[in-house]
Amino acid sequence: MAKDYYVTLGIGRDATADEIKREYRKLALLYHPDRNPGDASAEARFKEITEAYAVLSDPQKRQQYDQFGDNDFHQRYSNEDIFRGFNANDLFREFGFGGGGEDMFSHLFGGGGRGRGRHPAKGPDYSLKITVPFRIAITGGERRISFRADRGSEELNVRIPPGTETGQRLRVGGKGGLDPGGGKPGDLLLDVQVESDPLFSRDGNDLSLNVAVPFSGACLGTSIDVQTLDGSKRVKIRPGTADGSRIRLPGFGVPAHGRKKAGDLYAIISIAVPKHLTDEQKLLLEQLREAGL
Repeated sequence: MAKDYYVTLGIGRDATADEIKREYRKLALLYHPDRNPGDASAEARFKEITEAYAVLSDPQKRQQYDQFGDNDFHQRYSNEDIFRGFNANDLFREFGFGGGGEDMFSHLFGGGGRGRGRHPAKGPDYSLKITVPFRIAITGGERRISFRADRGSEELNVRIPPGTETGQRLRVGGKGGLDPGGGKPGDLLLDVQVESDPLFSRDGNDLSLNVAVPFSGACLGTSIDVQTLDGSKRVKIRPGTADGSRIRLPGFGVPAHGRKKAGDLYAIISIAVPKHLTDEQKLLLEQLREAGL
């Protein structure tokens, strides 16, 4: 079940770094295992608030969490990633618990949270570049991939989160190299390249496409059908619309995902100039030119 780190710490999404630290300290003092020996529920609560603090106290991890939401964030960050650089000794010495932070975190998180010292034995991570179709990257879906690993050739279906963009890295836990010492396998890191689309261009959560409008419609106004991800939408063109004008269709861009709102769709107007004219059309255009148009 998805959780919300902000709710876990009892803070708002606009909380400052000082507010995050203050609320975590208050909860950590309340649920710390040293103050609740043998209390499994207190230990579980302490783990929850510490994980939340490890993410929200790190500006980069917090930005990723805010952007992708809990489910997609945890596809990108393993437990080890979350606690990398998180120094338990320094933190709890500051909070008045003295030493022993590393031992406690090793017990609670399986070795996470030890900003200095050795990490648990683990095999190497593998990296693989994959291409994802434009529509799957936007709406989410699955992509079948094949790769070579220590165990030989493998194939698997990888979940592509909605809103995936070129340059993002997806993590498949346990599909990396084997650890010679018998530790857990590394992870498979997938570097995403999103294929282009013949109709739409993308800028973050916004989409755009070119729409041809007849010269007469641009001058006098008209209505046209604009293609969207889910069909078409009738849009009015105001009289006097210029070439290159952008018409915004709110909410018709990339659908909402994680904590991101749906993007917008922009129809970029291109005045259509016919290459072949009938005699009647030529005559009418001559009359327009004589009239100064």
